[in-house]
Amino acid sequence: MSAPWRHPGVTGAIIYAVAASVLGSVLTIFSRIQIERHRGRRRVAQALPDGPIIVVSNHTSYADGVLLAIICRRHGRTLRLLATSGVFRAPVVGSIVRRLGFVRVERGSALANAALDAAAEALAAGEAVGIFPEGRLTRDPDKWPERGRTGAVRLALATGAPIVPVAMVGAHRLLGRRQFGRTLLRNVILRPRVETRIGAPIDVCTLFPDGDTTDPVAVRRATDALMERLIDLVEDVRNEIAPHPSGVPVNA
Repeated sequence: MSAPWRHPGVTGAIIYAVAASVLGSVLTIFSRIQIERHRGRRRVAQALPDGPIIVVSNHTSYADGVLLAIICRRHGRTLRLLATSGVFRAPVVGSIVRRLGFVRVERGSALANAALDAAAEALAAGEAVGIFPEGRLTRDPDKWPERGRTGAVRLALATGAPIVPVAMVGAHRLLGRRQFGRTLLRNVILRPRVETRIGAPIDVCTLFPDGDTTDPVAVRRATDALMERLIDLVEDVRNEIAPHPSGVPVNA
């Protein structure tokens, strides 16, 4: 079983604030982050919703976790990210992410789904939980999102928390899958732009038009519908039409 989620407490909050300030300053050296406000159909909000929320985003860069946490922080919420177990095993970093209240995911093992239990505990405490529904960096050469996994929808069904989609475009130019050192040195001069857009909160039940939330096929369809909402935001930022409205097939 996965370890239960533990609230970071005051010490964790202080560490989070310091880390967010330091990393935010570092990112301004290597990139230009443009954060647009939360967009609903009829209003523009300056903050993410209060209470438990599930934040989902597309995944193109190893910097995405830091970027998403900073974006949410600037919109008034501290994010508890689901992160691969490799991050928790890293020297120093592993200890820090534990203190920040991140959730460990044993990707590719029988324990992978158990991370949703820990995430549900964080949501029960009123936290904002961050998930990259693709489960990995997109392999699409044009950086369009892949088809999502069902974890975010299943977590929303189990907890009743709304889902907030966040599009991030340009992060792959900040830190991609290869040539880390060369890329960072180049970015000191060029400072690539990372654009973001936050969508309106989604009640997961609206993704089940037939009302049956127990059917695995319906959960799969709801996940595709969620990815469509996220990809709509990515299209809006890129001013392009995605070749796959609900995500690039993983085996494509």
